[in-house]
Amino acid sequence: MKNIFYIHSSKSYSMDAEKFLELRESEKIEFKKSLAVIKEIIETISAFANRHGGAIFVGIEENKDGTIKRIVGVNVGGKTIEKLANEIKQNTDPRIYPSIKMKDLQGKSVMIIKVNGYHIKPVFAKINKIPIAFKRVGRTNQKIDVNELREIISEGKEFLWDSQVCKEAKLEDIDKNKVRLFISRARGERGLKISKNAAMTEALTSLKLLKNKKPTNACMLLFSKKPEFLQSEVKCIRFSGNDPVKPYIDFQTLNGDVFDLVDKAEDFVLRNIKMSIWLIPDQVQREEKYEYPPDAIREAIANAVVHRDYESPSKVQVRIFNDRIEIWNPGRLPMGWTVERLKQKHESIPRNPLLFKQLFWVKYVEDVGGGTLDIIRSCKEWGLPEPEFEFTGTSLIVTFRLSKLTKDRLEALGLNERGKKVIEYLKEHRKITTKKYSEIFGVTMRMARNDLKELIEKKIVIKRGVSDKKTYYSLAEI
Repeated sequence: MKNIFYIHSSKSYSMDAEKFLELRESEKIEFKKSLAVIKEIIETISAFANRHGGAIFVGIEENKDGTIKRIVGVNVGGKTIEKLANEIKQNTDPRIYPSIKMKDLQGKSVMIIKVNGYHIKPVFAKINKIPIAFKRVGRTNQKIDVNELREIISEGKEFLWDSQVCKEAKLEDIDKNKVRLFISRARGERGLKISKNAAMTEALTSLKLLKNKKPTNACMLLFSKKPEFLQSEVKCIRFSGNDPVKPYIDFQTLNGDVFDLVDKAEDFVLRNIKMSIWLIPDQVQREEKYEYPPDAIREAIANAVVHRDYESPSKVQVRIFNDRIEIWNPGRLPMGWTVERLKQKHESIPRNPLLFKQLFWVKYVEDVGGGTLDIIRSCKEWGLPEPEFEFTGTSLIVTFRLSKLTKDRLEALGLNERGKKVIEYLKEHRKITTKKYSEIFGVTMRMARNDLKELIEKKIVIKRGVSDKKTYYSLAEI
C-alpha cells in the first residue's frame, strides 16, 4: 500500500491509503476536486500562510461534512506543476513558494500543495487583481478585516528585514563617532530626545536599533564601520547617448553607510549633468542652474535607498543619459497600489520602517507620504516635464526628462531674444496673456500678438481661452 503525505500540527507524516480515507477537511487540510478552482486554491494558500500552514489535496471530492467522498485524481501535464507554482507566486504577496508533489492513491494521481505558515504576515491573495488577506477558521477561509490586519502588521514588524538581528555582527562593529554625530544632528534637525552624552548602547537602544543587545540590519546599514551588505551598493552610470550601451562616460559602484550612499549618488549626478543659462524675461541678468532640480534628484535617490527591498540581490541604479535620468529601486509597491497612487496625496508606508525613521530624524526623508509629490512639483517649477513612474514587477523606476525645448531646437527655429525669453517665462509661470507679454518686453499689443502668432505657427505655443478677454498662451510641450 502506498504512503501519502499530509500535514498535522506542523509535523509531516506518512499514512497508508486506508488511513488517508478517514481524513476530513480541517484548519490544516483542504480538498479540491480539480485545478479548475485555482482562485479558491490561492485563497486557501493565503489562509494557511497567515496561520500555521496546511496542505491542499487536489483530486479529492469531499462530502458536505468535509469527509472524503471519492478520489477522482487529477491529470497533470509536463509543465502543469511549473505553471501552477508560477500562478501561485504571481498571485500572492509576499510571494509564496509552496511544495507541490504528486502521489498515487488507489491508482489515481493526487496533487499535494504544502504551505508553511509564513514568517511575514499578512499574506495577500490577488483575486481578480484585488489583494485580499484570508485566515483559516475551522475548514473555511475567511477574509481578514481591517482592524485585524492592523494587528497582524503590528505584530509582524519584528520580522521585517531592517528590524532583524544582523548575523555575526557585534557592537564592536559599530562606529561610535557615526552614532555621536547622528545624535547631534538629529537633536538639531528634529529635536530628538536623546542626550548627546548618552552611551552608544543607550542611544542605539532608545532608537530601537539593538535587539537583545545585538545590532539590527538597520543599525549596520546606518553606523557600521565597514558596511558589507552587497545588495546595499548603488550603481551609478553615465551613458554616452540615449541608450543603455557602452562605452560609459562615467561609472561608479558606491559603498558605505546609507547616508554616504545618498550623498555620493547625488554628487555623481551633479557632476554628470550640465549647468544651463536661464534667461529671466523681466531682468537683465541671467541665472545659471543645473539641468535638473537637485532637490528632486536627491529625494528620488533617498527614496530608492530607504524603500528598496534589501532581501533582493538587485541594486539601486542611477542611470544618466543625454535626455533623461533614471533611478531604479528594486522593490514592490505597497499591496494594492499603482504608480498613479504616487502622483496623488497618499500615506507613508515605508518598506523598512526602522531605517526610514532614522533618515527622517536627520531630514533625509519626510514621513507624510509627500516625497513623490515634491518631486513632481520641483520638476514643474524647473520647467521640466512631469517625472514618469513605472513599476516593472520587480523595480520602481523614476524617470526625469529634459525639456524638448532645448537650446539647439530653439536656435534651429530661428527665434529672436523675446521668443527665447518668453519660453523661459512660460516654463516657470505656465501661461501668459498678450497684455503681460507687452508689459514684460516693452512692445505694443500688436507686436505682442504678432510674436505670439509666430510661436503658434512654429507649434511652440498654444492659444487657449473661450473669448478675447480670457485668451492666454501656454507651451504646446515642455
